[in-house]
Amino acid sequence: MSSSSRKTLQNSLDDRFSDAPPVDDAVFGDTLSAMASRGSCRAFIETPVPEDILKVLCATALAAPTKSDLQQRDIVLLQSPTARADLAALVSGQAWVANAPVIAMFCGNNRRQRLLHDWHDVPFANDHLDAFFNAATDAAVALGAFVTAAEAIGLGCCPISAVRNNAQAVSDLLALPQHVFPFAGLAIGYPVAPPEISPRLPMSATVHMDRYSEHSLRAAVQDYDITRAQNQPYASQRFVEFFGTSDTYTWSMDKVRQYSQPERADFGHYVRTRGFRLD
Repeated sequence: MSSSSRKTLQNSLDDRFSDAPPVDDAVFGDTLSAMASRGSCRAFIETPVPEDILKVLCATALAAPTKSDLQQRDIVLLQSPTARADLAALVSGQAWVANAPVIAMFCGNNRRQRLLHDWHDVPFANDHLDAFFNAATDAAVALGAFVTAAEAIGLGCCPISAVRNNAQAVSDLLALPQHVFPFAGLAIGYPVAPPEISPRLPMSATVHMDRYSEHSLRAAVQDYDITRAQNQPYASQRFVEFFGTSDTYTWSMDKVRQYSQPERADFGHYVRTRGFRLD
């Protein structure tokens, strides 16, 4: 996108939020504008992403904050078409995954910490939920940093949480050892077209001062439903076999339908089989 056609930060925030704050674009510059205007990309041109660029992006992502400098996150790059096809087969309903030039798998890794304890002959005294939570958070932070870095150089990205639908099979595919688990995949490539900006809930519903509040939340969601249905209607409706079709299909209706059916109910069992205690 040329500099003359690039959205300003104010433009992008106005597209996202019904109550966007006023912005002096001269103060914040292009980086925040690019972040605010991003969107998920699921269609890529065939041009491969050079390995040296991927390594720089990985290094940049792994420079992001990490809990107590524990560095409990790893990235597995799937460049092989066979590996990507195998992963796509495990991600039901998302065949486009196989067409992404690269898939990066972001993994939580509590194994290294435990190995350090073995090597120093010191017991690991924190074998509880926080061990899993810290590693998952580290992976999430690295994923977000990678997306920002990749999109800053013209790549498109789309996270793939559905890798957790078949977490054990994905672990087997990637040869992940105990205490290492797939957090999310990330499709990466050069986009066919600029991705669409998805409006977000108003900031009044999600940004709180001093204390959490749900004041006027229902009204805010109802207003958001109306605006989003007008500006970005869904192309299809979920679970019509249970709910039928709606003439006024909205964001909140879609999210309710999505979680009206069991999903990843076995994930806790999977996490425990990886050696984690969730006490």
